[in-house]
Amino acid sequence: MTKVSDIAAAIEDFAPLHLQEDYDNAGLQIGDPGMEVSGVLLCLDVTEETLDEALRRSCNMVVSHHPLIFRGLKQLTGRTDTERIAIRALRDNVAIYSAHTNLDSAWDGVSHEMAHMLGLTDICVLEPRDAYRREGLGVVGNITPAPKLEFLRRLKDKFHVKALRYSAQSPQIVVKRVALCGGSGASLIPQAIKAGADIIVTGDVKYHDFTTWGLDIVVADIGHFESELCSTRILSRIIREKHPGLVTYFSESNRSPVGVI
Repeated sequence: MTKVSDIAAAIEDFAPLHLQEDYDNAGLQIGDPGMEVSGVLLCLDVTEETLDEALRRSCNMVVSHHPLIFRGLKQLTGRTDTERIAIRALRDNVAIYSAHTNLDSAWDGVSHEMAHMLGLTDICVLEPRDAYRREGLGVVGNITPAPKLEFLRRLKDKFHVKALRYSAQSPQIVVKRVALCGGSGASLIPQAIKAGADIIVTGDVKYHDFTTWGLDIVVADIGHFESELCSTRILSRIIREKHPGLVTYFSESNRSPVGVI
Protein backbone atom coordinates (compact mmCIF):
# COMPACT_ATOMS: atom_id res chain seq x y z
CA MET A 1 0.00 0.00 0.00
CA THR A 2 1.57 3.27 -1.16
CA LYS A 3 0.57 6.40 0.71
CA VAL A 4 0.83 10.06 -0.25
CA SER A 5 3.61 10.39 2.33
CA ASP A 6 5.56 7.60 0.60
CA ILE A 7 5.50 9.47 -2.72
CA ALA A 8 6.52 12.69 -0.97
CA ALA A 9 9.40 10.92 0.79
CA ALA A 10 10.69 9.40 -2.47
CA ILE A 11 10.71 12.81 -4.19
CA GLU A 12 12.27 14.57 -1.21
CA ASP A 13 15.03 11.95 -0.96
CA PHE A 14 15.99 12.99 -4.50
CA ALA A 15 15.21 16.72 -4.16
CA PRO A 16 15.16 17.76 -0.48
CA LEU A 17 12.85 20.64 0.36
CA HIS A 18 15.73 22.65 1.82
CA LEU A 19 16.98 23.14 -1.76
CA GLN A 20 13.97 25.25 -2.73
CA GLU A 21 14.35 29.00 -3.15
CA ASP A 22 13.02 31.34 -0.45
CA TYR A 23 10.07 32.44 -2.56
CA ASP A 24 8.96 28.90 -3.39
CA ASN A 25 6.28 26.63 -1.93
CA ALA A 26 7.28 23.08 -2.84
CA GLY A 27 5.94 20.02 -1.07
CA LEU A 28 2.49 18.64 -0.30
CA GLN A 29 -0.03 21.34 -1.19
CA ILE A 30 -3.35 19.59 -0.64
CA GLY A 31 -4.31 16.22 0.83
CA ASP A 32 -3.91 13.71 3.63
CA PRO A 33 -0.36 12.31 3.88
CA GLY A 34 -1.81 9.01 5.10
CA MET A 35 -4.15 8.50 2.15
CA GLU A 36 -3.56 5.42 -0.01
CA VAL A 37 -2.59 6.34 -3.58
CA SER A 38 -4.51 4.67 -6.42
CA GLY A 39 -2.59 6.38 -9.22
CA VAL A 40 -0.44 9.46 -9.94
CA LEU A 41 -0.84 12.01 -12.72
CA LEU A 42 2.35 13.92 -13.59
CA CYS A 43 2.20 17.44 -15.00
CA LEU A 44 4.03 20.75 -15.23
CA ASP A 45 1.08 22.93 -14.16
CA VAL A 46 -1.98 21.99 -12.11
CA THR A 47 -5.00 23.19 -14.08
CA GLU A 48 -8.69 22.41 -14.00
CA GLU A 49 -8.12 20.26 -17.09
CA THR A 50 -5.37 18.22 -15.41
CA LEU A 51 -7.63 17.68 -12.39
CA ASP A 52 -10.38 16.47 -14.74
CA GLU A 53 -7.85 14.11 -16.32
CA ALA A 54 -6.69 12.79 -12.95
CA LEU A 55 -10.25 11.93 -11.95
CA ARG A 56 -10.97 10.37 -15.34
CA ARG A 57 -7.90 8.15 -14.99
CA SER A 58 -8.71 7.24 -11.36
CA CYS A 59 -5.63 9.04 -10.04
CA ASN A 60 -6.10 10.47 -6.57
CA MET A 61 -2.72 12.19 -6.56
CA VAL A 62 -1.31 14.86 -8.88
CA VAL A 63 2.42 15.57 -8.85
CA SER A 64 3.46 18.78 -10.59
CA HIS A 65 6.60 20.82 -11.11
CA HIS A 66 4.98 24.23 -10.64
CA PRO A 67 3.19 24.62 -7.30
CA LEU A 68 -0.55 25.20 -7.38
CA ILE A 69 -0.30 27.45 -4.34
CA PHE A 70 2.57 29.95 -4.39
CA ARG A 71 1.15 32.38 -1.86
CA GLY A 72 -1.28 31.97 1.00
CA LEU A 73 -4.97 31.78 0.10
CA LYS A 74 -7.14 34.15 2.11
CA GLN A 75 -10.42 32.61 1.01
CA LEU A 76 -11.78 29.63 -0.92
CA THR A 77 -14.72 31.04 -2.84
CA GLY A 78 -13.96 29.71 -6.32
CA ARG A 79 -13.17 33.20 -7.61
CA THR A 80 -9.79 32.19 -9.13
CA ASP A 81 -8.49 29.12 -10.92
CA THR A 82 -6.33 28.26 -7.91
CA GLU A 83 -9.29 28.48 -5.52
CA ARG A 84 -11.50 26.37 -7.79
CA ILE A 85 -8.82 23.68 -8.15
CA ALA A 86 -8.19 23.64 -4.40
CA ILE A 87 -11.92 23.30 -3.65
CA ARG A 88 -12.34 20.47 -6.15
CA ALA A 89 -9.22 18.64 -4.98
CA LEU A 90 -10.46 18.74 -1.39
CA ARG A 91 -13.98 17.73 -2.39
CA ASP A 92 -12.83 14.85 -4.64
CA ASN A 93 -10.04 13.74 -2.29
CA VAL A 94 -7.16 14.35 -4.71
CA ALA A 95 -3.74 15.07 -3.18
CA ILE A 96 -1.54 17.66 -4.91
CA TYR A 97 2.24 17.65 -4.50
CA SER A 98 4.78 19.93 -6.18
CA ALA A 99 8.55 19.66 -6.62
CA HIS A 100 9.74 23.00 -7.99
CA THR A 101 13.04 24.79 -7.36
CA ASN A 102 14.22 21.92 -5.17
CA LEU A 103 13.99 19.73 -8.30
CA ASP A 104 15.82 22.45 -10.24
CA SER A 105 18.72 22.50 -7.78
CA ALA A 106 19.04 18.75 -7.17
CA TRP A 107 21.79 16.81 -8.92
CA ASP A 108 20.23 15.17 -12.00
CA GLY A 109 17.40 17.67 -11.76
CA VAL A 110 15.71 19.67 -14.51
CA SER A 111 18.76 21.31 -16.12
CA HIS A 112 20.62 17.98 -16.01
CA GLU A 113 17.71 16.32 -17.81
CA MET A 114 17.94 19.00 -20.51
CA ALA A 115 21.67 18.28 -20.76
CA HIS A 116 21.07 14.55 -21.18
CA MET A 117 18.54 15.27 -23.94
CA LEU A 118 21.23 17.18 -25.84
CA GLY A 119 24.03 14.70 -25.14
CA LEU A 120 26.23 17.01 -23.08
CA THR A 121 29.36 15.61 -21.44
CA ASP A 122 31.52 16.81 -18.53
CA ILE A 123 28.45 18.35 -16.90
CA CYS A 124 28.86 20.61 -13.89
CA VAL A 125 26.56 22.95 -11.97
CA LEU A 126 26.50 26.54 -13.21
CA GLU A 127 25.59 28.23 -9.91
CA PRO A 128 26.47 25.78 -7.12
CA ARG A 129 24.98 26.24 -3.68
CA ASP A 130 27.10 23.72 -1.76
CA ALA A 131 30.83 23.15 -1.26
CA TYR A 132 30.71 19.92 -3.27
CA ARG A 133 29.24 21.76 -6.31
CA ARG A 134 26.59 19.04 -6.76
CA GLU A 135 23.58 21.20 -5.95
CA GLY A 136 22.49 24.45 -7.53
CA LEU A 137 20.85 26.08 -10.53
CA GLY A 138 21.75 25.49 -14.15
CA VAL A 139 24.43 23.31 -15.72
CA VAL A 140 27.19 23.68 -18.28
CA GLY A 141 28.80 20.99 -20.40
CA ASN A 142 30.38 20.13 -23.73
CA ILE A 143 29.04 18.79 -27.02
CA THR A 144 30.54 17.72 -30.32
CA PRO A 145 31.14 21.07 -32.07
CA ALA A 146 28.17 22.05 -34.23
CA PRO A 147 27.35 25.09 -36.40
CA LYS A 148 25.25 27.57 -34.44
CA LEU A 149 22.16 27.40 -36.63
CA GLU A 150 22.30 23.61 -36.75
CA PHE A 151 22.40 23.50 -32.94
CA LEU A 152 19.48 25.94 -32.71
CA ARG A 153 17.46 23.69 -35.03
CA ARG A 154 18.36 20.74 -32.81
CA LEU A 155 16.96 22.65 -29.81
CA LYS A 156 13.69 23.24 -31.66
CA ASP A 157 13.40 19.55 -32.44
CA LYS A 158 14.39 18.14 -29.04
CA PHE A 159 12.19 20.47 -27.00
CA HIS A 160 9.31 20.76 -29.50
CA VAL A 161 9.70 24.52 -29.73
CA LYS A 162 7.38 26.35 -32.13
CA ALA A 163 9.13 29.73 -31.95
CA LEU A 164 12.72 29.89 -30.74
CA ARG A 165 14.16 33.33 -30.00
CA TYR A 166 17.92 33.88 -30.02
CA SER A 167 20.42 36.74 -30.04
CA ALA A 168 20.83 37.37 -33.76
CA GLN A 169 23.85 39.63 -33.24
CA SER A 170 25.97 36.97 -31.51
CA PRO A 171 29.21 36.44 -33.45
CA GLN A 172 29.69 32.78 -32.48
CA ILE A 173 29.72 30.46 -35.50
CA VAL A 174 30.25 27.11 -33.76
CA VAL A 175 28.72 25.81 -30.52
CA LYS A 176 30.84 23.45 -28.42
CA ARG A 177 30.10 24.42 -24.81
CA VAL A 178 26.50 24.81 -23.65
CA ALA A 179 24.87 26.30 -20.53
CA LEU A 180 21.30 25.28 -19.66
CA CYS A 181 18.72 26.35 -17.13
CA GLY A 182 15.11 25.20 -17.09
CA GLY A 183 12.47 27.88 -16.58
CA SER A 184 13.62 31.47 -16.10
CA GLY A 185 17.42 31.39 -16.21
CA ALA A 186 18.47 34.73 -17.69
CA SER A 187 20.03 35.72 -14.36
CA LEU A 188 22.63 33.00 -14.97
CA ILE A 189 23.93 34.52 -18.21
CA PRO A 190 27.01 36.08 -16.52
CA GLN A 191 27.87 32.71 -14.93
CA ALA A 192 27.50 31.02 -18.32
CA ILE A 193 29.92 33.50 -19.89
CA LYS A 194 32.37 33.00 -17.02
CA ALA A 195 32.12 29.21 -17.52
CA GLY A 196 33.18 29.61 -21.16
CA ALA A 197 29.80 28.66 -22.69
CA ASP A 198 29.15 29.56 -26.32
CA ILE A 199 25.38 29.52 -25.73
CA ILE A 200 22.91 29.59 -22.86
CA VAL A 201 19.53 27.90 -23.33
CA THR A 202 16.66 28.87 -21.04
CA GLY A 203 13.24 30.58 -21.03
CA ASP A 204 11.65 33.95 -20.24
CA VAL A 205 14.50 36.01 -21.69
CA LYS A 206 13.84 39.75 -21.80
CA TYR A 207 14.65 42.06 -24.71
CA HIS A 208 17.45 43.76 -22.79
CA ASP A 209 19.00 40.41 -21.89
CA PHE A 210 19.52 39.89 -25.61
CA THR A 211 20.94 43.37 -26.15
CA THR A 212 23.13 43.34 -23.03
CA TRP A 213 24.76 39.93 -23.50
CA GLY A 214 24.30 39.07 -27.17
CA LEU A 215 27.83 39.97 -28.21
CA ASP A 216 29.35 37.81 -25.46
CA ILE A 217 27.26 34.64 -25.78
CA VAL A 218 24.42 33.21 -27.85
CA VAL A 219 21.23 33.63 -25.80
CA ALA A 220 18.51 31.14 -26.81
CA ASP A 221 14.98 31.30 -25.39
CA ILE A 222 13.13 28.03 -25.99
CA GLY A 223 10.21 28.91 -23.69
CA HIS A 224 9.51 28.31 -20.02
CA PHE A 225 7.06 25.46 -20.58
CA GLU A 226 9.21 23.75 -23.20
CA SER A 227 12.36 23.86 -21.06
CA GLU A 228 10.69 22.36 -17.98
CA LEU A 229 8.31 19.77 -19.40
CA CYS A 230 11.11 17.21 -18.94
CA SER A 231 10.58 17.54 -15.16
CA THR A 232 7.73 15.03 -15.43
CA ARG A 233 10.15 12.36 -16.70
CA ILE A 234 12.36 12.89 -13.65
CA LEU A 235 9.37 12.60 -11.31
CA SER A 236 8.21 9.47 -13.11
CA ARG A 237 11.60 7.78 -12.67
CA ILE A 238 11.72 8.69 -8.98
CA ILE A 239 8.28 7.22 -8.30
CA ARG A 240 8.70 4.10 -10.46
CA GLU A 241 12.05 3.28 -8.86
CA LYS A 242 10.64 3.33 -5.32
CA HIS A 243 7.10 2.16 -6.10
CA PRO A 244 7.23 0.10 -9.32
CA GLY A 245 3.72 -1.28 -8.86
CA LEU A 246 2.06 2.14 -8.73
CA VAL A 247 0.31 3.40 -11.86
CA THR A 248 1.66 6.76 -13.13
CA TYR A 249 0.55 8.79 -16.15
CA PHE A 250 1.99 11.75 -18.02
CA SER A 251 -0.73 14.36 -18.39
CA GLU A 252 -2.08 14.66 -21.92
CA SER A 253 -4.06 17.81 -21.15
CA ASN A 254 -1.16 19.92 -19.83
CA ARG A 255 -0.25 22.38 -22.55
CA SER A 256 1.71 25.62 -22.72
CA PRO A 257 -0.42 28.66 -21.87
CA VAL A 258 1.53 30.60 -24.51
CA GLY A 259 0.15 30.33 -28.03
CA VAL A 260 2.08 30.99 -31.24
CA ILE A 261 0.54 31.92 -34.60
